[in-house]
Amino acid sequence: MAVNLDKEAYYRRIKRLYSNWKKGEDEFGKVDAIVVSVGVDEEIVYAKSTAIQTWLFGYELTDTIMVFCDTKILFLASKKKVDFLKQVAVTKGNENANGVPPITLLTREKNESNKANFDKMIEAIRGSKEGKTVGVFSKDKFPGEYMKSWNDTITAEGLEKVDISAVVAYTMAVKEDGELSLMKKAAAITSEVYSKFFKERVMEIVDADEKVRHSKLAESVEKAIEEKKYLGGADPSTVEMCYPPIIQSGGNYSLKFSVVSDKNHMHFGAITCAMGIRYKSYCSNLVRTLMVDPSQEMQDNYNFLLLVEEELLKELKHGVKICDAYNKVLEYVKKEKSDLVAKLTKNLGFAMGIEFREGSLVLNAKNQYKLKKGMVLSISLGLSDLLNKDGKKEEQKYALFIGDTVQINEEEVATILTPAKKKIKNVGIFLKNDDEEDEEEDGDDAEELLGKGARSAALLADRTRVRVDNEMTAEEKRRAHQKELANSLNEEARRRLTEQKGEQQIQKARKSNVSYKNVSQMPREKDIRDMKIFIDKKYETVVMPVFGIATPFHIATIKNISMSVEGDYTYLRINFYVPGSSLGRQEGNIFPNPDATFVKEITYRASNLKAPGDTSVPSTNLQNAFRIIKEVQKRYKTREAEEKEKEGIVKQDSLVINLNRSNPKLKDLYIRPNIAQKRMQGSLEAHTNGFRFTSVRGDKVDILYNNIKHAIFQPCDGEMIIVLHFHLKNAIMFGKRRHTDVQFYTEVGEITTDLGKHQHMHDRDDLYAEQMEREMRHKLKSAFKNFIEKVETLTKEELEFEVPFRDLGFQGAPYRSTCLLQPTSSSLVNVTEWPPFVVTLDEVELVHFERVQFHLKNFDVVIVYKDYNKKVTMINAVPVNSLDPIKEWLNSCDIKYTEGVQSLNWTKIMKTIVDDPEGFFEQGGWSFLDPDSEGSGAEEDSESEMEDETFNPSADEEEEEEEDSDEDYSSETEDSDYSASLGSEEESGKDWDELEEEARKADRESHYEDEDTSNRKRKVPPPAPPSKKKRRA
Repeated sequence: MAVNLDKEAYYRRIKRLYSNWKKGEDEFGKVDAIVVSVGVDEEIVYAKSTAIQTWLFGYELTDTIMVFCDTKILFLASKKKVDFLKQVAVTKGNENANGVPPITLLTREKNESNKANFDKMIEAIRGSKEGKTVGVFSKDKFPGEYMKSWNDTITAEGLEKVDISAVVAYTMAVKEDGELSLMKKAAAITSEVYSKFFKERVMEIVDADEKVRHSKLAESVEKAIEEKKYLGGADPSTVEMCYPPIIQSGGNYSLKFSVVSDKNHMHFGAITCAMGIRYKSYCSNLVRTLMVDPSQEMQDNYNFLLLVEEELLKELKHGVKICDAYNKVLEYVKKEKSDLVAKLTKNLGFAMGIEFREGSLVLNAKNQYKLKKGMVLSISLGLSDLLNKDGKKEEQKYALFIGDTVQINEEEVATILTPAKKKIKNVGIFLKNDDEEDEEEDGDDAEELLGKGARSAALLADRTRVRVDNEMTAEEKRRAHQKELANSLNEEARRRLTEQKGEQQIQKARKSNVSYKNVSQMPREKDIRDMKIFIDKKYETVVMPVFGIATPFHIATIKNISMSVEGDYTYLRINFYVPGSSLGRQEGNIFPNPDATFVKEITYRASNLKAPGDTSVPSTNLQNAFRIIKEVQKRYKTREAEEKEKEGIVKQDSLVINLNRSNPKLKDLYIRPNIAQKRMQGSLEAHTNGFRFTSVRGDKVDILYNNIKHAIFQPCDGEMIIVLHFHLKNAIMFGKRRHTDVQFYTEVGEITTDLGKHQHMHDRDDLYAEQMEREMRHKLKSAFKNFIEKVETLTKEELEFEVPFRDLGFQGAPYRSTCLLQPTSSSLVNVTEWPPFVVTLDEVELVHFERVQFHLKNFDVVIVYKDYNKKVTMINAVPVNSLDPIKEWLNSCDIKYTEGVQSLNWTKIMKTIVDDPEGFFEQGGWSFLDPDSEGSGAEEDSESEMEDETFNPSADEEEEEEEDSDEDYSSETEDSDYSASLGSEEESGKDWDELEEEARKADRESHYEDEDTSNRKRKVPPPAPPSKKKRRA
């Protein structure tokens, strides 16, 4: 059989069963053998017989009889089930090691009475202990001839039956870690369905004043679990309802889990909802009461019920008797609100697991069983038959019902596994009538003094005035907020720099390039004795004759070499690095002893003529030396470059591979930067602690979750690629280079267009291609979103993917080309162009806008980081119409911004700050970027500055003006002419710029409407039909 059985779990659990049996407590002490027989009955959902099978094997085995004897175990089942059970039966002599009796498998005979098999089992029962009594589950009665003949056989043998349901339930009640994780998942799914579906649906019904039957609403909840978005990444085939959801309102309440939702319409008073979801055979339960416009008395009663639940959770601990916990809660209710004791539910919950309700472990006043760590209970507390005098006739009688799935701990308070919120602010829906609103607005005597028309006109004017005032205060608020940020900015920066003052940067010592540590390492070659140039490849050293002495020079000291032939001689010139010569951009001028005497260059000359008796031409040595020095130099520089790349690389943890085939996986992706010269496809798979990208060639790139600073998902709306981008905390190595940005993408359409097609725009092929591209975009977006949801569930939300807000995006050139920069919740990014641009907002100190002038179409954005040693980031050529939206966004992110008309030398500014931070802040810190004063004087200053700038343009502006096309210039002049004429005629209305902007916006919205509406979160609900009720809180 292809199905696998968890052997370890089976041995652990059968051991626990036998251990409790041998202790002989309660009914276990009365039985000589245990018999579990399971037939076929689709109507039975919960039965102890099927539960113990699921507990032991992970599956229900129909038409199977299990007999547990003192020294052996017998299973009678069909051939397929016997093959499945062989996994634990064939143990190769490990019976004693596992501590459980050996298993005998009997194959059921379909056409016969199975008398021979029954006889073997009866014989085993007779041989077990005294052989007189058998433990059975008396409530489990399965139909069919097979089960009947077996029960008749037991009766005929005169064996006494003892019900062991309670003791077996107590054995199974303590959950292992694996079982607890399944129950936690089940509880989480229940909470998701309640919060995201049921609660939202009830609020819609209340808002729209709909008439919906309880039974219909319950059915819609059952259908909701078929949708993946409510299941937190779980497979819908593993999820089912524990029982049909129970929804009650309008005075008819029965606070039990055995009732069903009736067909009455839902009333807007107290709405109780009970629902439980079963995940991989393990149950969970959740009960909540939603209240519409609750009176103060209702709120007080509800808050008291929450306090009672808290009291119960405190009592539910390891070793406490169930009856004692119940009685203490009852005493608390008597003490605080004695009139509600009679209204309280008769029991406060029950144990739960594979079976939804364990009848022997109910929380009531009689139960003597002790709670144990690892048990999971469904607690449910209710107050029924309460009266609300202010409510409508059907809503005067109400009930309150709350419940959760909880886990018992050793000493701590029981843990709630269902996180759905239940405070009054989360379950109360408060409504407000239009009449009340009008009364509040018109509290004065306006009604008496004004007629209806005049009154509405006055109200309209009042509303208009308020709206203008609000717009004005929004700008003022922004300025005030920026002023607060400016004050806190300098204080925070000063404090940070003071803390960093003590941390001195340790400069890494440069590796000393010594050729030979002692004379013994010098090679004993013939060329050295003959005073020729010799290259020692092992030690990367060139041994040269200097004044008749063989002198070694390490390859690192050689700057360059050149060879030339002049007449009969060959010249080899060797230049060395010396103080004063550049070592490269980042090498610096590093010499251990710069005051020593250095050799700057050496030139060797050799004849090209072969003398009589010579074996070779003398210049051959120089030619070979030239070639070999070049090779060794190249090899050395390559190795040094690789080592430099590896410098500062933080050693990552190893990727823990999850061998489960159901890992989240995306196929046919490209990686950037490329692993090899040519781009290659591959697949990205999420494992236990990180991602692994495997190319078709077999190259592997691992990215660990704990090394990801930003995970960005760029959808394909308005883009030609769909991207998953990872901005890393520490760089990783692949392709012999270090990378802090890695992205995986796939193309969603033709990036290049064939202009030679010459086809009509309404050609069928083109329309079909467009349709196919739309479908491809939708399909890819769904696949990527599904992958992201699974990864976020796998990492327990520790890794969250950010989606850029396209509406807040603006054009700019952080590198050479212009691209769309888009904010996310914690960064500013562009990940569609390469190289990518990612700025973490938490690392930004302030943002300065340069070249903000009336006559310029563009300005520059400078991002200054909190780490003043880090180079500032420049974004050039940002359109001036993006200035206000960028300011608004930065203000909402609590980031200080400033603006000026000049371009500043930021390298010099940052160096000055780093060299003397105290002096910088004593002189006012970053306030030098703000305008000196406000008012008319400042305006005049700015105007004169603008004039100066106009007459004395900087090099940057000259370049920009040269780049501007004739079209730009003509459009600019036309705009200015038009605005002048408009002003002279004193006409009112929108100008062309505003109209064009509106048209562009309308086009953009209609273009992305199909793709965006389904995925974007609705911030503003659609206009509902006029209603007498409005949401207040």
